[in-house]
Amino acid sequence: MAMAAMPQIDAPIALLVDVGSGRVLYARDVHRRFVPASITKIMTSYVAFDLITKGKLRLDQRMPMRPETFKQWHRVGSTMFLPADSQASVAELIEGIVTVSANDACVVLAEGAVGSVPAFTKLMNDAAAELGMRDSHFNTPNGWMDEGQTYVTAADLATLSGALMTRFPELYRQFYGHAGMTWGGISQPNHNPLYGYVEGADGVKTGFTNEAGYGFVGSAQRNGRRLVMVLGGYDRPNLRAKQSRELIEWGFAMWDAQPLFAKGAEVGSAVVQGGAAREVPLLAPRDLSVTVPRGAKAAYSLSVRYKGPLKAPIAKGETVGSLLVRVPGEAVHVLPLVAGADVAKGGMLDRLRDGALGLVGL
Repeated sequence: MAMAAMPQIDAPIALLVDVGSGRVLYARDVHRRFVPASITKIMTSYVAFDLITKGKLRLDQRMPMRPETFKQWHRVGSTMFLPADSQASVAELIEGIVTVSANDACVVLAEGAVGSVPAFTKLMNDAAAELGMRDSHFNTPNGWMDEGQTYVTAADLATLSGALMTRFPELYRQFYGHAGMTWGGISQPNHNPLYGYVEGADGVKTGFTNEAGYGFVGSAQRNGRRLVMVLGGYDRPNLRAKQSRELIEWGFAMWDAQPLFAKGAEVGSAVVQGGAAREVPLLAPRDLSVTVPRGAKAAYSLSVRYKGPLKAPIAKGETVGSLLVRVPGEAVHVLPLVAGADVAKGGMLDRLRDGALGLVGL
């Protein structure tokens, strides 16, 4: 079957990725830095989800509006209209951030979670570094204009979005994919251009300022297969809407995913140094696949890589290795593998065991 023509994409920055395989289906200037505007809020939610998962933040926790925050952010850009005396919960703030792009909620959450906006943006940049987002920097939790101090790339945003969905699947399903929200008696729609038009659409975030133009990170999932796209720099929102729908439909229609490993499957194992156990299983954190043009069969080879031996302690679910998928004529696809168990730091006997086995090459 011949590959259908790519739809016209006028965005100066564009990327379409199959998350399960890591295969790039379309790319244009994906390492060019650009101003994300409200797309920044994907990282804001990532940090919030991480704090919640670690028990440092609770969904029912109340966050007071500071007088100076109200003065600065009341009715500035997109907002959930938090009053001066508001005590919104973390869950309500995240809903406002994700669904209606609430600038005020971002600042209230940042200040309430870790004390200040600078402390929160430090967590954002720490997370970016941990994810390997080498060409991104965050100076604000809401993406408001800051003379270019906040910047990203399409490649980094695809990495971030994939991690958001994979690492926090329950929280992602809880807060993303909503067509609108009502809070304080005010109802507002989500401006995601895929909702109501694309089957399986559940994310992620639009962005607009005069500085940035119209950008979008979009995602949809069908039959266990997830596509993520990044579009940056449109002049008109209606063109962004039309072309984003066409691009993701092309990705589903003209490419197939051939399964490799189901989520949770053991792919291999890694040697551990200084741990209570000498090995840890390496698991697929999500369904892993290889993507090929519709009707084609993939020829590929697989190998496992990790920086070994791994050093204990290791947390279950921590990304500690990679599955390398080699397809002739393509760049190597690198898919994450996570630890299948906790490995505590070992004692004296464990170190003696490692030393003795090391002497005989085991």
